[in-house]
Amino acid sequence: MSVSAKRALLLMNLGSPDSTDVKDVRRYLNEFLMDGRVIDMPYLTRLLLVRGIIVPFRAPKSAEAYRSIWTDEGSPLIVLTRQLQEALQHRITVPVYIAMRYGNPSPKAAYEQIVQAHPDIEEVVLLPLYPHYAMSSYETAVEYAQQQHREGKYAFTLQVIKPFYKEPNYIRALTASIEPYLAQPYDHILFSYHGVPERHLRKSDITGCHCLKAENCCETDSPAHAVCYRHQLMVTTRLVAEQLGIPREQYSISFQSRLGKGWLQPFTDVRLKAMPGEGIKKLLVACPAFVSDCLETIEEIGGEGRETFLHAGGESFTLIPCLNTHPAWVETIEKWLSA
Repeated sequence: MSVSAKRALLLMNLGSPDSTDVKDVRRYLNEFLMDGRVIDMPYLTRLLLVRGIIVPFRAPKSAEAYRSIWTDEGSPLIVLTRQLQEALQHRITVPVYIAMRYGNPSPKAAYEQIVQAHPDIEEVVLLPLYPHYAMSSYETAVEYAQQQHREGKYAFTLQVIKPFYKEPNYIRALTASIEPYLAQPYDHILFSYHGVPERHLRKSDITGCHCLKAENCCETDSPAHAVCYRHQLMVTTRLVAEQLGIPREQYSISFQSRLGKGWLQPFTDVRLKAMPGEGIKKLLVACPAFVSDCLETIEEIGGEGRETFLHAGGESFTLIPCLNTHPAWVETIEKWLSA
């Protein structure tokens, strides 16, 4: 049955394999890594690298990692995105849908679902669930959603919410999600962000002469900051630390999930191994590049990262959950939609 609605909200996240079977993981990795904004190499080179080298070796290991975090309902990222959808739907009258950049459901599938349920829809508000701009996350998600919108020749307009890395309500929500964990004894809080190759920052630099050209480029005002991942995550970290009252010497930034050389440093795994020797025995870790817990937070940080830190002499390791369905995060999205 169709229901009258002029506006809909579409939450767009990264995506997950359909199952933990190696064939499904292989299909997912092929789609993900063949994205020219993820591995930005000429098509034939990328094809050889991804399908000939990376995926054949990585798919079985990734399938095992996914099995370690898979729930009865499925992939944590998909489950949490649906839970966010449900939480929002309880608070707003605008219909809420979800889509994934890779895997299912695709933006096209979501658009078709929206049109079928609401034939008179006039506008879809797209919320990419990426706080920071990066060509391999926010940019590719938006471009893909816009491409499928154009190809489908849909009558409704597509309004895209910009990266919200410093938006006050988002900062308050992120702060609220972290604050309870500061009540326990800790020596340091590590903000671990997903890594990207340094060349991505240079390619995204709209001035062509700012990013990574000077040691303090992220602290020097520039139009490049509108699309600079490194600058934006530094702003997020600083604003959250200020609101929480964390002294500068008691927190730091690192980068996880690297693939290859020339990626942003310091690396999270290297820092986790070194910290106990520096006197950091009780560690909190937050992962603000993600709004939903997923393989990179639950398994890479909460599993491998914890083991690395404790094996190196750490005494306690606490992974702070992502925003997920935190009430302050749900309220933040509600406010954006009503603005």
